[in-house]
Amino acid sequence: MGSTLIVGLGNPGPVYAGTRHNVGFMVVDVLANRLHLQFRPGRGDFWYAGVARGEEVMTLVKPVTYMNRSGDAVVDALEQFGFPVSDLVVVVDDFALPLGTLRLRPGGSDGGHNGLASIIYSLQSDQFPRIRCGIRTEVLPPKDQTADFVLSPFALEERSTVEAMIARAADAAQDIQRSGLERAMGLFNVSPDAPAH
Repeated sequence: MGSTLIVGLGNPGPVYAGTRHNVGFMVVDVLANRLHLQFRPGRGDFWYAGVARGEEVMTLVKPVTYMNRSGDAVVDALEQFGFPVSDLVVVVDDFALPLGTLRLRPGGSDGGHNGLASIIYSLQSDQFPRIRCGIRTEVLPPKDQTADFVLSPFALEERSTVEAMIARAADAAQDIQRSGLERAMGLFNVSPDAPAH
């Protein structure tokens, strides 16, 4: 049990709601709903919702900087709440992972994701955990259409898979909070349809 700052990446505004690039927002929205929390403006370009139970503190953050400046909001949130970088967990969409797949990682490169790149630049470190949520489809768009693809909404036939992934990502965030990243990696870095051990 401990303190965790869960940052879901996305773009603000109704035009981006429900798009592939906003999976991080969707995950923290699910967490806020589970915990009966309301988002409110923070001291910086972000909205936040928080809960404290005994020694356990979970703070949810949605940057409103747009994706390419997510790092500014993360720095502001860390400062406002007094979290060290070691308590940060970033929830992010990942074009390299098949739709519905989760990967928890303790750190690493931005993988071509502008939001992660901004956070790494602002923190001058890539050593923060992230929950990567797969958005790749079987038929990939041409490279020059990748930006349009990540800003497009999920297809109707994808939505049940997406909802299950978002729920599992929220479960993973709560498990990191309760039991730490290593245990959560062991539980969630498997295919969602893999047999239980």
